[in-house]
Amino acid sequence: MAVEIVHVTTEEQLQMALEIRKKVFVEEQKVPVEEEIDEYDAISEHVHHFLLMEGGQPAATGRLIYYKADTAKMQRIAVREAFRAKGCGRILLLAMEERARELGLQASILDAQCQAEPFYSKLGYEVISKEPFYDAGILHVRMSKAL
Repeated sequence: MAVEIVHVTTEEQLQMALEIRKKVFVEEQKVPVEEEIDEYDAISEHVHHFLLMEGGQPAATGRLIYYKADTAKMQRIAVREAFRAKGCGRILLLAMEERARELGLQASILDAQCQAEPFYSKLGYEVISKEPFYDAGILHVRMSKAL
């Protein structure tokens, strides 16, 4: 699989990332668009957006925000249906973690949908929330990993 990780720097790239999220979260999972798109969905020094391209096609996206002084929060990780179960999510998250390390961050947290918990566990994340919680009507757990 020949993939490219793109650090989003243009509005066109950002729109590709948002289209993946709208398809996955809004259309497939029925998350209201007003809950999905927020103040971090801009080109800014306070957020890092990523696109994973496969064969020139936008396949997956995610974003990294600053959670605490030394901790990244990985968010909005989405893989288009046609690219699932091919390793795209793993490659994307590993690239996001690498960027967090380059930024001097020492830990990563994320809020995983419960159905995705095994995926994140395989990548070294551990559940730190006491019990599952709802976000956008979907059960999640908070997970953490030292970088």
